[in-house]
Amino acid sequence: MEQYGTIIYIVLLFGLLYFLMIRPQQQRQKKHQEMIRNIKVNDKVVTAGGLYGTVVKVKEDTFIVRVADNVRVEVLKTAIGQVRESAPDEEEKD
Repeated sequence: MEQYGTIIYIVLLFGLLYFLMIRPQQQRQKKHQEMIRNIKVNDKVVTAGGLYGTVVKVKEDTFIVRVADNVRVEVLKTAIGQVRESAPDEEEKD
């Protein structure tokens, strides 16, 4: 009987681990992948490294991001941390 108690304890421990750690991480990954799929040209983004920029071109695995006038950087899609908002028409240009 004691063996069954130990097995049940281990199964419950793994179940708790799954619901507290693994499942939330999977949901965050799914949400991040969905965000990346929805990025389009003129969206303002922030990279994982903290660079703010505007998406100029969408490639298969990367984005071309404008970070300043005449400065464009190619960034992996997975390196995008968040999308700020769409840039309607460069109204911040001086």
